[in-house]
Amino acid sequence: LSIAGMIEKRSEHSLAEAILDEAKKQKVALPKATSFEAVPGKGVKATWNRKKVLFGNRTFMEENKVKIQSLDGDSIVLEDEGNTVMFLALNQKLEAIIGVEDKLREEAAHSTAILHHLGKHLVLISGDNERVTHALAEKIHIHKIHSQVLPKEKAEIIKGLQKEGRKVAMIGDGINDAPALAQADIGIAMESATDVALEAGDIILTKNDLRHSITAIELSEYATQKIKQNLFWAFGYNVIALPLAAGVLYPFTGWLLSPIIAGAAMAFSSVSVVGNALLMKRFKPSIPMNE
Repeated sequence: LSIAGMIEKRSEHSLAEAILDEAKKQKVALPKATSFEAVPGKGVKATWNRKKVLFGNRTFMEENKVKIQSLDGDSIVLEDEGNTVMFLALNQKLEAIIGVEDKLREEAAHSTAILHHLGKHLVLISGDNERVTHALAEKIHIHKIHSQVLPKEKAEIIKGLQKEGRKVAMIGDGINDAPALAQADIGIAMESATDVALEAGDIILTKNDLRHSITAIELSEYATQKIKQNLFWAFGYNVIALPLAAGVLYPFTGWLLSPIIAGAAMAFSSVSVVGNALLMKRFKPSIPMNE
């Protein structure tokens, strides 16, 4: 835990925070690494006490030719329980595995249920392996999953959905989510997101509550509806009033629209648009904002 905490101290990954919290809880002293390199979606490298330290997922170990068979059975048990497993190696020799449980947010299942009810198509994209991702997806009733996905691959999955003609909203909070947040039609970043994710997002939720992403979607749809209504009223008045003011009926009826009436109609057009926009105060989300 001391070595894992040392190497994760310079990482921005959400899993690093869990490692550091546990090290602090157990009052473990953290040595200082002499070098550090993050490999997105796989792990981190460091040098400590003249030893090469590797800390990351199974793929990362395989790429660096670290044999994990001695603890692979234990790692599978942890993954089946929904833990993300990280392997720790010193000088190419496996020393330990650490399992981090990615606890579901209390509101997660409720949020996905509402999104299903609203007719949204849900996809879970995760860097974890298939066992962990599948266990998580079952709990929140998401049937379409992508596991062991690298950061750049998340953006490619978003592109694929867009090519199918879908409008994609991506919800994320990690540094690995940033490319996908930027690629999505709407990127929704949680309040606790990393700086990179916050910069990539179009919407930032002011509370770490997934249900408020639903409020953002509903409010956006309601605002779009009001914009369309306002365009209808504005164009309606002008399409009818402008030809009348120009005298289109004069050759047939000898009737011209009085400037007074034209001015009143124009004013009423503006009042109706503003009044309709002010009705947005009546907006009531499915989930009260004070929850």
